[in-house]
Amino acid sequence: MAISLQNGKERKQKMIYKEIEQGTDAWLQIRKGKVTASRVADVMAKTKTGVSASRGNYLIELALQRVTGVIEASYTNDAMQWGTDNEQTARTAFEVAHQVFVDQVAFVDHPTIKDFGCSPDGIIGDSLLELKCPYQSAVHWSYFKDGCPSKYYTQIQAQMSCTGAKSVWFVSFDPRMPARSQLYIEEVMRDADFIEKLESEVKQFLNEVEVEANLMKGE
Repeated sequence: MAISLQNGKERKQKMIYKEIEQGTDAWLQIRKGKVTASRVADVMAKTKTGVSASRGNYLIELALQRVTGVIEASYTNDAMQWGTDNEQTARTAFEVAHQVFVDQVAFVDHPTIKDFGCSPDGIIGDSLLELKCPYQSAVHWSYFKDGCPSKYYTQIQAQMSCTGAKSVWFVSFDPRMPARSQLYIEEVMRDADFIEKLESEVKQFLNEVEVEANLMKGE
């Protein structure tokens, strides 16, 4: 299903998968072999001596997905399960606080970069929603004091690259906190310069994935 997200005067059509639920086998198949926004930080990771091990590992992971058609089961711990269990409550809390309706989607393909996409936690007009439900209340409280951490900045900008959104609402929810501190909301704006660099690195990385996959197939 194609839905338009407007970015200034520019308007592009993107393929948005709405009829599939995130976390299902069908969702995993859509993402197979593709760079996703949550892993772009690995694509861009550098060390003093060059690229990081996480980049190399991710490259092999995607190449293997392409040649074997298999996506290995992801590891789930208590913290991840806590986030999954509280995500819908967090989304509803945001809707109530901003008096908006959040449109849920499964995946959004980048309109021009093949095999690049994202799975935002929601779409609100020309903006996106990124939900966090920290397992540790201290992490949630740190957002009130320090704002959205840099480790999520790359993911958020990658989401805007894929969708053309003008901003992302970074939201943290912790139902254990006092009512006034349960919901942290921050709007992160589109960074065109960062996105230009990000897209260049994603394209280079995808070329390397293709080369690696061809080596595995003996081509």
